[in-house]
Amino acid sequence: MPQTSARYAELAERARATRRHIITMVRDGKSGHPGTSLSCTDILVALYFAHMRHDPKRPDWAERDRFVLSKGHGAPGLYAVMVEAGYIDPSELTTLRKINTRLQGHVDMHKIPGIEASTGSLGHGLSLAHGMALALRMDGSDSRVYTLLGDGECQEGQVWEAAMSAAHYKTGNLVAIVDRNGLQIDGPTEKVMALGDVAEKFRAFGWNVLEIDGHDFGQILEALDKAKASPMVGQPTCIVAKTVKGKGVSYMENVVKWHGTAPSAEEAEIALKELS
Repeated sequence: MPQTSARYAELAERARATRRHIITMVRDGKSGHPGTSLSCTDILVALYFAHMRHDPKRPDWAERDRFVLSKGHGAPGLYAVMVEAGYIDPSELTTLRKINTRLQGHVDMHKIPGIEASTGSLGHGLSLAHGMALALRMDGSDSRVYTLLGDGECQEGQVWEAAMSAAHYKTGNLVAIVDRNGLQIDGPTEKVMALGDVAEKFRAFGWNVLEIDGHDFGQILEALDKAKASPMVGQPTCIVAKTVKGKGVSYMENVVKWHGTAPSAEEAEIALKELS
């Protein structure tokens, strides 16, 4: 237990540092999506620091696991965790969304080694991840593919075409994580286009489904371990992670405005103080 507690404490510290990067990056860029990046921070930290097989010194290592950020507006969150992991130099944090930067508003696989797919058009990530997983399996690899979707993104029809396809081909090395924070740019997901029970929808498509608190490292890692236990030819796994939009910054939590609004210098200072 002490080792487990120490491990969770280390992950919590990584998450705090990652959230600080997100705030400074979006503040300096005067543009970006802090709310959606902060909601998925703990999931990304768990993947990159406690679960996925990867090596920042060899981003093209053939035996690595793959990660696809389907919720493209969460790019600052992925950049921030990749800074912590050693893929991106911290000095680049000030360049978000600026001309000729590598840190585009949506991730670009041609600019940053370690980014597996260029994403941003919502709904495409699950299809991309499924194709990668099938190709890896055909090559005899035991690598797994993880993709992170926003809940608003699940209003896109292509998500469900990919879900149907993955179940049909028994793509057991595919894991989809849904960031279920309940908000999107125009308001609550249930008012914009009601999703209903996302978990039951994936179950109906033939997936193994797990429901967790997306800010609890114990639950996140347990779910990822269960997903990894699935045979390569078997049920794909969907982890529905209940999260809080803007998690970690009091005035951003559960406030639609912060889906895609950069904080002022004064607002960022308050956020950084809360995350210190």
